[in-house]
Amino acid sequence: MKRNIMQNSIRPGQPWLDTKGERIQAHGGSVLHVDGVFYWYGENKEHTRPGGDIWHWGMRCYSSTDLYNWEDRGLIIPPVEGDSTHPLHPSQLADRPHIIHNARTGKYVCWVKVMQRDGGQLSSVFTADDILGPYELVRSGIRPLGMNAGDFDLVVDPSDGKGYYYFERVHSELICADLTDDYTDVTGYYSTHFPRPQPPFVREAPAYFLRNRRHHLITSGTTGYFPNQSEVAVADTYHGPWTIVGDPHPDDETRTSFRSQISSIFRHPLKKDLYIAVADRWVVDPPADLPDIPELFEKVFSPGFDPTEWGAVPLPDPDTSIADYIWLPLRFDGDRVLIDWHDEWRVEDFD
Repeated sequence: MKRNIMQNSIRPGQPWLDTKGERIQAHGGSVLHVDGVFYWYGENKEHTRPGGDIWHWGMRCYSSTDLYNWEDRGLIIPPVEGDSTHPLHPSQLADRPHIIHNARTGKYVCWVKVMQRDGGQLSSVFTADDILGPYELVRSGIRPLGMNAGDFDLVVDPSDGKGYYYFERVHSELICADLTDDYTDVTGYYSTHFPRPQPPFVREAPAYFLRNRRHHLITSGTTGYFPNQSEVAVADTYHGPWTIVGDPHPDDETRTSFRSQISSIFRHPLKKDLYIAVADRWVVDPPADLPDIPELFEKVFSPGFDPTEWGAVPLPDPDTSIADYIWLPLRFDGDRVLIDWHDEWRVEDFD
């Protein structure tokens, strides 16, 4: 019988077990605080194996009151096994759920990215009356603004409840789009940021947070599951203009964001100034002969690259079912956002 010892700290990069002693499955995830309880949700990868045809097994959620010990609350958005065309069929490349609460409608609204085998990327939208569901599919097959929408974040303005949708226009630029009043679609008003010619330079995995009336975005380069250097940008409005202020991981000589990719940032509601980066370490045990990942992706996506050569690219297929988590506190120095490594840290160490 598996048994989990109660935890009293966060240990980045160590296997994180729930209160039943099982690995937490909340990848590409985020944290919401509702009525004194923290909810951590994300992709359930428990059945995903290298070379297999199961990409996900629904979206899972956990609850905690201390951020250390997490109770499994089950599949808040379960997989749909009977219809291979459904966006939540286990073989569909559905990931990175983001949930926001709409105070006007009372609904929790969840967007999910669904990659297509032909390279396109669509979005699906679900709503529920409770953070734990059940969630109803209300829109699917969306190409917001007629664009392929990749990694994203959803934001609600704390003063007026207006919603914003930051997403990677696949292999091109970052978009900030206004959401409709019910948060289930875009209005048509948007702005474009950080145009780049190709991966690995294109910015993805936007993680937004607001601090001292300044808007912040931490983004990743585009190198698949393999880690790269993060980048912070700041602005005075949701739509920018954005000023890049550099890599937030000053102590990481490998420039791989401590071998992780940030999926979201959340502010602890009971602390004066504690912001926490939630990140995935998708590749737990990289081979010693792993090539230079940014250099490899630059070559692969350069004009003239022969796609038939992709099979010869020496990249392992990571086992994401055992991916770990890197949770670290943010530190601030003027406009600079810094993330230092801690083998272990405690929320109680912050005011």
